[in-house]
Amino acid sequence: MLSQDQVAAYHRDGFLRIDDALRPDVLARVRAWVDDVVARAKGLAAPNEVYDLEDTHTPDNPRVRRIKDPVARDPLFWDVIRDRDVIGPITQLIGPNIRLYGSKLNLKSAGYGAPVEWHQDWAFYPHTNDDGLAVGIMLDDVTEENGPLMVLPGSHRGPVLSHHNDEGIFIGGIEDAAHKIDLSQAVQIHGRAGSMSVHHVRAIHGSALNLSGRPRRILFYEITASDAWPLWSDVTTLKYRNYAHFVEMMICGEHSNVARMEALPVRMPGPWKDGKVDGIFATQGAGKQRHFGSYREKVGAM
Repeated sequence: MLSQDQVAAYHRDGFLRIDDALRPDVLARVRAWVDDVVARAKGLAAPNEVYDLEDTHTPDNPRVRRIKDPVARDPLFWDVIRDRDVIGPITQLIGPNIRLYGSKLNLKSAGYGAPVEWHQDWAFYPHTNDDGLAVGIMLDDVTEENGPLMVLPGSHRGPVLSHHNDEGIFIGGIEDAAHKIDLSQAVQIHGRAGSMSVHHVRAIHGSALNLSGRPRRILFYEITASDAWPLWSDVTTLKYRNYAHFVEMMICGEHSNVARMEALPVRMPGPWKDGKVDGIFATQGAGKQRHFGSYREKVGAM
């Protein structure tokens, strides 16, 4: 469990690292599962309901940047998030009644891992209150070289910045971020495999390309308090099939039928490019400015 100092640091900074949250045997099972699923991307010509692919992916040389919704694909991932060493510290931050909003495996493979531009998760899924956070379980050692998560301390207590372009299209990222926020204050979250990061739903964060020779794979869970209800039904239906499914997504504690309302800054997501609601990589692709650049740009400059 977390110390009082750790809890205070999370509320002050909007993020936290927790060492050795996942037992070595469970870590090994998750890594083996990921290796198997990535291997099955061979021959795949386009993204589908399971895979999001790198721009440099080919059927003969599979390059996966995301495995979508792992909790829907194997009970192992419910076991992970319900493990007391993983969810226990989270109950200290947002209370005992916790719901899963979504899950994903972001894979920055060695030599070509895609960046994620600066953004706030709150821009994608605002709720009636902001007792929400993302848990990132490190499946590999994360260092400065392989594209660590970076968070701007205290940004969760600041404004919600625009994630739209000049044409009003939702792009899931902060255009011209370097001129709107002091990125020199960003903190990299490093850790050994099995450790986990936690960042607040309103914290500004991003991650650079992985051009190192080592992978950086992180299992992410998006989590809210049970009395935080999504504000837009069209967004809700992407995560919850119906009301019964909404209740089934409780990780621990009791479902609440009473939405706790707080006066918070909210910018609603949408409209999306071509009217298609998609993952963060495709959504950010509609942006004109790239703080981290692209793999092709970086390789071409070498």
